[in-house]
Amino acid sequence: MTFEEGRAAFPVLSRLAYLNAGTFGPLAKVTVEAMQRHLRADLERGRGGKEYFDEVLELRERARVRLADILGVSPEHVALTSSTSRGCSIVVAGLGLGPEDEVVTTDSEHFGLLGPLQASGARVRIARVAGRPAAEALETVLEQVGPLTRLVAVSHVFWRTGHVLPIEELKSRVDVPLLVDGAQSVGAIPVDVAPFDFYTVSGQKWLCGPDATGALYVASPEELPLAAPSYFSQESYEPDGTFLPKAGAARFDSSWIAAGSLAGLLAALDVAPDWRFERAREAAGRCREALLAADVEVVTEPGHATLVTFTARGDPEGVAARALDQGVVIRDLPATPWLRASCGYWTSDEDIERLVAAVV
Repeated sequence: MTFEEGRAAFPVLSRLAYLNAGTFGPLAKVTVEAMQRHLRADLERGRGGKEYFDEVLELRERARVRLADILGVSPEHVALTSSTSRGCSIVVAGLGLGPEDEVVTTDSEHFGLLGPLQASGARVRIARVAGRPAAEALETVLEQVGPLTRLVAVSHVFWRTGHVLPIEELKSRVDVPLLVDGAQSVGAIPVDVAPFDFYTVSGQKWLCGPDATGALYVASPEELPLAAPSYFSQESYEPDGTFLPKAGAARFDSSWIAAGSLAGLLAALDVAPDWRFERAREAAGRCREALLAADVEVVTEPGHATLVTFTARGDPEGVAARALDQGVVIRDLPATPWLRASCGYWTSDEDIERLVAAVV
């Protein structure tokens, strides 16, 4: 696949400089066609019968296998979820944390991780990494780990800055479970989740899948209590609700995922070319340098992931709206003076030029 063919897969790119995969990735034509085929079938044949449900179950297992392949693990360690937020909630609830426990996280996390941590009842210790050089983040996190720590929960890539946390080294230096929020990593940079205890996946961001799709990697599924079962968690159950959990991480599967969404996710996973990570890294580097050349203050340090965050010249929300009027889709980051551009393998030099013209 050439770069031009890769871009052509996404119709939106013919019209917009789409730099927002950190929120929602662009949808490929084949992804939407796969979804439409299943919606059309639902419309014409209804949603019932053994054949229909068997088809949905088969799609679930195919999605599990493909996601496991992307993560570098075997399918029995992968649960299907609706988001990284849902994956974080599954892990935190299962650990059964209480007031006597401590969890360590950072001040640069998304609420999808922070919310479950706060709701757990555990004491939350915050590593203050915001505003510090990226190279200091690891030691800043480790300083918060103590004898009462039950869980360390951090992002692989911080959603506001795009800085990569060296989670491999973090894992080697702590002896408690590590929960990694992979919302801004899976599909954007190479990942191998096998060394970690828990790793969450967003389907709709860098994997360019449909809304409300995702996954959760669990290293030892039988060791994490199942706190919020769904119908798909059980192998069998009794009239009183007593149930036998499914083997492996499937016991943590979220509830129903529409057949169209599953088919769309599978189609999306087949779109990405082998050269996607290298090309996305290069695009982010060019984006950063182009903004600097235009005297824009760039927050993201060089050599990190595919998010490029920079300081807005004026009200961030207003600048983002003005950019959209000019056909450039970026994200203003709440409670900050920053804007964020998401550079994928599909990002062209023209997209970057349009970005710079729209924000200066």
